[in-house]
Amino acid sequence: MNLNQQDLQILSQTATKAAQKAGELISSYSQQKLDVKNKGVGDSLASQVVTEVDLMAQEMILESLAEVTQQYDLGTLGEESPDNHERFEKDYFWCIDPMDGTLAFIKQQHGYAVSIGLVSRAGEPIIGLIYDPMTQTLYQAVKGQGAFRNGKKWTVTIPEKTPLHLISDTSFQDLPQFEKTLQELESISDEMGYQGFETRFQGGAALNACWVLEQAPACYFKYAKKELGGGSLWDYAASACIYQEAGAWVSDMHGNPLDLNRPDSTYLNHRGILYATNEKLAREIIELGKKMSVEI
Repeated sequence: MNLNQQDLQILSQTATKAAQKAGELISSYSQQKLDVKNKGVGDSLASQVVTEVDLMAQEMILESLAEVTQQYDLGTLGEESPDNHERFEKDYFWCIDPMDGTLAFIKQQHGYAVSIGLVSRAGEPIIGLIYDPMTQTLYQAVKGQGAFRNGKKWTVTIPEKTPLHLISDTSFQDLPQFEKTLQELESISDEMGYQGFETRFQGGAALNACWVLEQAPACYFKYAKKELGGGSLWDYAASACIYQEAGAWVSDMHGNPLDLNRPDSTYLNHRGILYATNEKLAREIIELGKKMSVEI
């Protein structure tokens, strides 16, 4: 089945409403005491924690998408339910993170968002929706139709005389290569003529990717590694589409497209991930990855 531009618009509009509705639900619980559980998967606290709000938000999203999912014969992959393998059987599948950045939500910090992507069976991002409930900011993109921020066309612009920004989650600071990585990025900033180097370790994958675009020149990346972790398909499906349509760079740490329908796992640790506001910066980080990453 091939989706035409009208089909994609219908699906994008439905996903937008689903994301905003889930965002309203999340906001209604943002100041309440939560029952936090550990899923026992992943290699970081951020990947392990889950609340009843995550589960309610996913159920709400699936209900909101149910009609178009049936109409267009789409698969679903959600963070808070087992992989049903529909992503290998259907031409397209929804890739849903009902609340990316749960750890930030628990701490009542900025950094959590609803993320909904539509991905082809070949692993190509087709639709991307990221909704920030705290600021009510909507980031969206459809393949071939551009990227938008709160309904306005959005492309990457890099101001002059600004610092290079590294934006990531707090687990980045636990890397054995952390200090050396910062030193190398400072050197890259100098070589590329940027004015200094700044870091921000706070949010989940979805908003970190959006913040990179908002704070250009900037980057967000994770080294490839043996251990399962490093984010999953639902962490990056939506933002990958947004980046492609905004004219930014998204790839694995080797410069190849993200493996958004990995057959043997939902994790992307095997190749790492790289988001950057321009190709030259991305190429520098790819070379940095060659020096820093462990053999896998």
